[in-house]
Amino acid sequence: MSNKKIRVAVNGFGVIGRRVADAIVLQDDMELIGVSDVAYDWRIKTAQIKGYALYSSNDDFLIKMKEAELDVQGTLDSLLNQVDVVIDCAPKKMGAANVKKYQSKNVKYILQGGEKHEATGHSFVAESNFESARGRQCTRVVSCNTTSIVRTLGTLNRKKLLKRARGTLLRRSTDPIDSHLSGIINTLLPEPHIPSHQGPDAQTVDASLDVVTMAVQVPENIGHVHFWNVELIRNTDREEVLEALRESTRIGFIKMKDGLTGINTVKELMADIGRPRGNLYEVALWDDLLEVRGNEVFFSYMVDNQAIVIPETIDAIRALTGTASTALESIQKTNNSLGIRNNFF
Repeated sequence: MSNKKIRVAVNGFGVIGRRVADAIVLQDDMELIGVSDVAYDWRIKTAQIKGYALYSSNDDFLIKMKEAELDVQGTLDSLLNQVDVVIDCAPKKMGAANVKKYQSKNVKYILQGGEKHEATGHSFVAESNFESARGRQCTRVVSCNTTSIVRTLGTLNRKKLLKRARGTLLRRSTDPIDSHLSGIINTLLPEPHIPSHQGPDAQTVDASLDVVTMAVQVPENIGHVHFWNVELIRNTDREEVLEALRESTRIGFIKMKDGLTGINTVKELMADIGRPRGNLYEVALWDDLLEVRGNEVFFSYMVDNQAIVIPETIDAIRALTGTASTALESIQKTNNSLGIRNNFF
């Protein structure tokens, strides 16, 4: 691998963009050239405190950002002239709208899961399809819930155990940062379609998955919880299933008996072990809830909607640029830099 660092830009410094930028800084083979946004409030001011070079995503906001005493280096166009890859973390639908700009600059680009698969023609989860992203101009890191589905079911599938899977998703209603703007109280909102969009989205990464999902929005904002009923191709036992799931380095096993009885306690644990912003990069799967009956498996896990896609985004950078010889090499580098592990104790 070349000693030259991958030059990266982050467009959109919100929930995902802030975390992606911080993760890029931790990589010894990447350099964060700058971040761009249209905001000029406390969020982008924290980027300036960290020493990140600031750019305006939209020419119209350049003056407003400067009036807010932000040291803006220029516009997104000038930032794109300096980089190999841009990570688009703009709000939903804006990423797809930015594609033509990225193409005109001949930079590689990564969109997030709020965009449709068709925007890039490739959807990414590192453990499943790193190789097919190698050398492409673009990919899309799938959503938080889809990432968790591909990690867990994909692992069982690669171990030739999975026949079909049916899951129910309890989805947080809004991001914590937007709690004062939106959310639901005293109600549950089922997604109006079965399957919900997460199952078909997982199939854009691994078409061999037989998966159906149902989802309901719930009045909390800490994270998501999944419940799965999985049919295997043969009878097995609990230990074989757990051993298969441990093949994924991005499933973290937790236990009810350790007092981790709710998603709030899991987030508190992440803060206590020193994770920035309490980030849970892993799928947090309750080991002592997993039940096997013949060829059926039942399990539940937590998804941190703000953090789970961060390691996937870092690996996608290496896949597009071809700077890691194997998926495992990239995954291990990312895991080491972010402290990702199967066990927290």
